[in-house]
Amino acid sequence: MSWMDRFRRSPGTKMSRPKGDTFRTGSTRVRASDSVDLDHLNSWVVERKGVEGFVEPRTAVSDVTLLLVAHDGEWTRRRVPSVDWAHTFCNKHQIPSYDAAVVGIPQRMRDFNRRKKQQGL
Repeated sequence: MSWMDRFRRSPGTKMSRPKGDTFRTGSTRVRASDSVDLDHLNSWVVERKGVEGFVEPRTAVSDVTLLLVAHDGEWTRRRVPSVDWAHTFCNKHQIPSYDAAVVGIPQRMRDFNRRKKQQGL
């Protein structure tokens, strides 16, 4: 018997679903967006100037997110219902929207984070 045999499954073996006890097993679920997230995005866009939207795709640990970056680099990120919803939201507020997986995040956001870190905030 080779050491690889322990990783092979026999044809009749089926994988079981994770147990319902997520605390014990460490399993997690991706939290969906809710009205609090959407209200935050609405108020954030209204209160700032020069906002751009960056739509981030779903990953293994988070759902689709919308990253909003203001002219000075201040930013916020929240979960949204879908990629189409995020682009529609940006169009409704007359702000440009980009696919973050294609264009990345703006340098002004990194500069803002660096300034905040240097200030100790």
